[in-house]
Amino acid sequence: MKGAGLAGIAGLAGCVGTGDPGSGDGSDGSDGSDDSDGSDDSDGSDGGDSSDGSGNTAMASEIDVWGWDVAARALQITAEEYEAENDATVAVEEFGRSAMKDRLQTNLLSGSGAPAVSMLESVDGPSFIATDSIAPLTDEIDEAGVQEDFVSGKWEALTVDGDIYALPWDTGPTAVYYRRSVYDEHDIDPSSIETWADLIEEGQKLPDDQYMLNLPEGDLSGVWRYQFRQLSGEPFLDSGEVNIHNEKSLKVAQNIKKIYDADIAANIEGWTSAWFSAYGDATIASLPSAAWMEGTLRAELPDTAGDWGVYKIPALESGGPRASNWGGSNLMIANQVSEEKKQRGWDYMEWSLATEEMQLAMYDEYGLFPALETVYDEPVFDEELDFYDGQAARALFAEVAQNAPGYRFTADTPEVSQAMETELQRMINGEQSPEEAVQAAAETVAENTDRDLA
Repeated sequence: MKGAGLAGIAGLAGCVGTGDPGSGDGSDGSDGSDDSDGSDDSDGSDGGDSSDGSGNTAMASEIDVWGWDVAARALQITAEEYEAENDATVAVEEFGRSAMKDRLQTNLLSGSGAPAVSMLESVDGPSFIATDSIAPLTDEIDEAGVQEDFVSGKWEALTVDGDIYALPWDTGPTAVYYRRSVYDEHDIDPSSIETWADLIEEGQKLPDDQYMLNLPEGDLSGVWRYQFRQLSGEPFLDSGEVNIHNEKSLKVAQNIKKIYDADIAANIEGWTSAWFSAYGDATIASLPSAAWMEGTLRAELPDTAGDWGVYKIPALESGGPRASNWGGSNLMIANQVSEEKKQRGWDYMEWSLATEEMQLAMYDEYGLFPALETVYDEPVFDEELDFYDGQAARALFAEVAQNAPGYRFTADTPEVSQAMETELQRMINGEQSPEEAVQAAAETVAENTDRDLA
């Protein structure tokens, strides 16, 4: 038996350089800000004219932009290029992830102090949109003709009642990172792993002190969500009923239980020194995650470069889908700012996110995998990368990104996560079956959100 480890996959919430950009590694650090109120002169007195002389509203001469961690640093790249081409100032302020979210939400709800442009994590889209504090961008996106240029799975979390409220930035196509030396030593062929059953079988080849995967307590819901999305599952029907006790959800719960029972996974808290050490010394041989994880592995485990490869996440059954998404961010405009700033903000957003050169510059420097799928034909995606021992991994991620299903995040998504976490934990503790776990979770969500069961 392989210790007392829980089964599953490493729990990573999100993305940037962590992923979304920078969404969810749990280590926010300093918010990068001082104690100022963050006001962006949202009364419209920004130094820009209110008219360009032709009856049209002129763009503001200066806007503030908020982002977190390496994503904010990526925006510095596009801001500098934008300023060089336009008579405008784009002031990018870097925060820690939680610090920015808290401050932004406060300023949006109060009606003052929000920047013209800010990051919006996809998982937060519906809850932020519900506050009526975000400007709809449907007309701007239609006029620019760019909607078809982005991976289709990005739009669902940004669209409410037919209106779109943000422009996609990065995405988190999934894959399994693996240590080549461990797989080679124990005769594990990644090309032979098509299903999770195959992965479980191959994981049995490892010795007792080595694990195929990691699943820390507290992140069963994250594993459930990306596998549920892999099956094109949706937590709620279009009509609003709770839908997390259906056949797709049950298959995922059963899969988590099978991995747990196989004793192939460690139980180490994610993003800790012990977690990095376990991947550094190959105690854990595989890491199902998203494209943005490469940046973290490069930065934290430089000595392992060249010993990594990637393959698609396994299917839940032979011939089934092997694409999903984990994380991703966007840019939005606050409703409270002047029309001049809204126009400048959109102009900068379109420049940064709908321009291939800018998306590729941010990807190259900070590993933010573009949601702009028109770049996927660029030669950079066919390059053989030293980090992956010559594998053209970007091409794999690009293929997955285009096939990853959308997912309907709502203001009630946290209720789904909490209920699934509780009931799946009870399942692996032997207190209930997978069928009972998904049913109990669905009933809890229905009760807490005043929804009906599907």
